[in-house]
Amino acid sequence: MSRVAASIQQFDQSFTPEELAFMNSLRTPARVQAFLDEVRYPSGDENRSPREVLRQRKAHCLDGGLFAAAALRRLGFPPLIVDLQPDPGMDDDHVLAVFKIDHYWGAVAKSNYSGLRFREPVYRSLRELVMSYFEDFFNVHGVKTLRFYTRPINLERFDHLDWMNTSAGVDSVEVYLKTVRLLPVITPAQAALLSSMDQRSVAAGTLGINPEGTYQPK
Repeated sequence: MSRVAASIQQFDQSFTPEELAFMNSLRTPARVQAFLDEVRYPSGDENRSPREVLRQRKAHCLDGGLFAAAALRRLGFPPLIVDLQPDPGMDDDHVLAVFKIDHYWGAVAKSNYSGLRFREPVYRSLRELVMSYFEDFFNVHGVKTLRFYTRPINLERFDHLDWMNTSAGVDSVEVYLKTVRLLPVITPAQAALLSSMDQRSVAAGTLGINPEGTYQPK
């Protein structure tokens, strides 16, 4: 058995028969997204492993991104994440579980903001996928904050930390994300010219939001 297969088997063995049946029902990226849309976006900084997300029915963006990566892994996709980041102090970062179908990129994600979730696999490049989030990536003041993104990170590198089953493994992923080289989305000159979000767009993007889970800019 390969190391990857052994990790997936260890993940599956942690579930009850009912939980495993539910995981087996997540047969497409869209079904993985539908599950994440149903779970609560909590307040606080606690990290949850994919197993804990399923049991607690709670997930913030890191938890949800890793759950999606684990669920996509069970479908045969590599467990890849991309981190979208603002300038420090402007906003929270946002983790996407990314996948490719027929050479086109798509994404599954959990967010407090309605526009930062699923993307169909229709994007020709990773940057094209990332830019599809630009207009929806704003903070509580309506400021568009997306500035950087990472290249895809393969979570296989964290298998030895059991990231699919333990929150400590997820903590290690979070620490690693703070060290990764960032690719710019826009230039400082472009950032200086950005307009604020209009009220209708803010209302649409915050539909169903949990106010206690929002990032408060410093």
